[in-house]
Formats: sequence, C-alpha cells, structure tokens
Amino acid sequence: MQLRKMMVMLAALSSMSLALTACGDDKTTTETCTSDTDCSSNFCNTSAGVCMDTCESGSDCPDTEKNCAVLAGSSKTQKVCQCQTNQLCNSGSSTDLVCGTVSKRCEEPGSTPAGCTKDADCGSGNTCNTATGVCSPAATTCTGEGQATCAYGSFCSANKCTAVPAPSCDNFNPAKGGKAPVWNVSSSTGPIIYSITKLTWGADVVSPAFCSSGDTLRAEVKAYAQTAGTFPPQKSNLQGLFYVTVNGNQQDGASLIRPSGYTPSSDGKSATLIMNFCPGSISTISLGLYFTGGNEICSQLSK
Repeated sequence: MQLRKMMVMLAALSSMSLALTACGDDKTTTETCTSDTDCSSNFCNTSAGVCMDTCESGSDCPDTEKNCAVLAGSSKTQKVCQCQTNQLCNSGSSTDLVCGTVSKRCEEPGSTPAGCTKDADCGSGNTCNTATGVCSPAATTCTGEGQATCAYGSFCSANKCTAVPAPSCDNFNPAKGGKAPVWNVSSSTGPIIYSITKLTWGADVVSPAFCSSGDTLRAEVKAYAQTAGTFPPQKSNLQGLFYVTVNGNQQDGASLIRPSGYTPSSDGKSATLIMNFCPGSISTISLGLYFTGGNEICSQLSK
C-alpha cells in the first residue's frame, strides 16, 4: 500500500513538471486589442494592437519572451513579458517567428503593424524612432538645433527640448482681423518653423536691392520636417510657405527668398531661409509665418 502511494505521488509530480516545462517553452496566445479591457491580462500594447502578459520577473514569462520589463514608450508602469531576438522566438518548435519591433511579441512576419513612421503615429509626449518603428518617450535634453531628439512640435534650445511658442500676434488673431491658426501638435504633420531672427535692417547688403525704395529687412528663418525630402534642393521648388500680415493677408513666402538665401540640409529634413521684407517707414514689424500643415509662428522685429 505504501509503495502504491509513493508511485501515485511520483506520477503527480512528473505531470506537474511537464506542465511547468510546457509553460516555459510555449509561445503565449496573442490577443488583439484596442484597450486594456480587451485583454485577459488587462494590458494592451495599443501601438501594436496586441495584448501582453504581465509579470514580476522573467520566471513568469515563456522562454521565447523572457524579458520582463516596462514597455518602452508606454505610460504604464506594469512589467510585461517581451521578446528580444528572433532566435529566442524560435527556441521552441517554431522556426519562422520574428520578434516584433512594436509588439515585442513573437509573431508571424507581417502579422502586426510595422510601427511608427513619424512622431504623429505615437502618443502625446512620445517620439518615433523611424529606423526601428518604435515609439518612445521624447527626450527632455538635447544637443544641436532643430528637432534633434525632441518630439515633433518641439525644438532644441540651450540643450533642452522646448515647445514652439503659440502665435500671439495680431497676424493670427481673428478678432483683430488676422488669420485663424489651425496647427495642432497632436494631429498636424507639416514643417515646424522654430526660429526667426533679424539679420539686417537698412540698405540692402545684396545687389540689386530687394525693395524698390527704402530699407530692406533680412530675417533668418529656420525650420524642420519629419520626412526626408520635404525641403527640395532648389528654392524654385519650395512650396507651402506663407507670410501673413497683421490684417490677415498672406502671400507666397518663397517669393521673399533669393535663390542664394535658401539652404536645405542634405536629407531635406531641415532648412535655413533668408527672407526679405520691405518695412517702408515703420521701425517695428510683426511677421507671421507658417508652412502648410505646420505651426503658425510670430516674431516682432525692430530696426
């Protein structure tokens, strides 16, 4: 009788061991979702539209998705099981799975979205790594100028990511006869103008003079875009730039740039523009500028 009891216990232990081994080797079931309530684990990776298994340590995860960590780019603090390499995804019986760059799940090739291609594809406060298609929290510190590592709608200023200022001039104030601003950082995708500075105000330093009479104001304007090739190699192909006056009238901004005053980057994602204005007899001017789909920006320049 005692021997029979021991044999039953051993058989039970063996079954448990096999079950645990299977849990560690099998790929977990992938559920699609749009919110946490769609998932049995109550965790939805909304960037990829798939549910993820929550965990406290790697021992809670299957061998194919052994990395237990907070999901990059997510505001949630709960750790989830994530894959790391294609090789680990195929450590079991499968041989054709890939580690999703956005889903962080072992999946069939092409089974989930390829990920982000621009900052607008990511949630608020996140930026897109276009090389990997992964959204991640936008940097708060940066180097250089323009967008650098900052999120769309911000620019690098004194090594800190800073939001472009809202247009506070009459040029974009409908109550004062200006043009109504429409840019929205969450839904717009156009080029961002982040800097307007005065170069010279007086007799034109370039011949022939831009203005037929009086002074010429030369202002340096800097802008960036999310997509390579947005700024063409030649000024003659530049489109979508507008100058708005204080009464809301607008004109083609490219016409205010000499060919020599247009300098795009090699990848066409940023540009420096030297724009020319004829202020007449005034000593202070309010400039309103924007690119189609981009931010409206103001600058008050004095002689």
